Amino acid sequence: MAVRINIFGTRKLLTALLLFILVLTFGVVGYSVIEGFRFLDALYMTVITVGTVGFKEVHELSDGGKIFTIILIITSIGIVTYTLSVVAAHFIEGNLRSVFRELKKKSGIKKMENHIIICGYGRNGKQAVAELKAHRRPFVVIDNKHDVVIANDDNTILIIEGDSTEDDVLIRAGVKTAKALITTLPNDADNLFVVLSARSLNPKLITVSRAADDSAERKLYKAGVNNVVMPERVGGAHMVSLVVNPDVVDFLDYISVHGKDETNLVEITCNCLSEKFRNKSIRELEIRIKTGANIIGFKTPDGEYTINPIPDTVLMPDSKLFVLGTPEQIRMMKEILVKG
Repeated sequence: MAVRINIFGTRKLLTALLLFILVLTFGVVGYSVIEGFRFLDALYMTVITVGTVGFKEVHELSDGGKIFTIILIITSIGIVTYTLSVVAAHFIEGNLRSVFRELKKKSGIKKMENHIIICGYGRNGKQAVAELKAHRRPFVVIDNKHDVVIANDDNTILIIEGDSTEDDVLIRAGVKTAKALITTLPNDADNLFVVLSARSLNPKLITVSRAADDSAERKLYKAGVNNVVMPERVGGAHMVSLVVNPDVVDFLDYISVHGKDETNLVEITCNCLSEKFRNKSIRELEIRIKTGANIIGFKTPDGEYTINPIPDTVLMPDSKLFVLGTPEQIRMMKEILVKG
């Protein structure tokens, strides 16, 4: 809808300017033919007549010239007024829309907590946005390209223009109240600088960074990045898996983390469990019996993973469960475990 309004406004402006040019042309031709004025004199007479400024005529007008001037004034008053109003509205409304959009954007970011900041809206950034939308997680995008910001500045993406390596830009994006930051900039040095700047502003921030080579990966981990992703490595490994274990890859692709497909994999933090289920064993939860969902993984508070944990595994504080099931099974499980 916003694009249609802009196009309509532009056409309206062009129409008004065209009408104004036609008035000037009509006046120049009329004075040239009726009074024999040279071009500059005819243009001058037309402008002072249309503008109703009341300057003295270049030459004394004949009766025909006076009649033509009356006609020119009558026909131009409406057109000039219309042109001026359209031009003023075009620029003033455009500026006002921009101002209100920025104010709304700043207000929205100030209210956000536990959101995710994405630095860079290239290929990796767009994929991150698509995943966050699917998970319905709040996020803010930062990009330093003006055309990219303008093209994506709509109601579906909260995007701000700026350099992610600058502290004030990160603060504008709400880094102090954010939960995580994903930096997908093409330059490894920039990603490292973003992480260091963001961590200095919010030490508890979870950071994920893109890296192009192994040395950058090591430096990013030393800088305190939680996870480093190398798209080339991931892409190459995925292509080999499609050759070596194609059915396994298809099966993993079949499992969704979005909550919309037939089979979903979700994680449940044990701190989110109802009081009566905390510090209980997996057997005591009876998830499989009550919902049909399956616990396929467990993460200890120390970060160790267990695949297919035994029924006697105790749900300690800060541990996590990884559950596989249909959307309905997952919904039932959350109602039982979280709501109690």
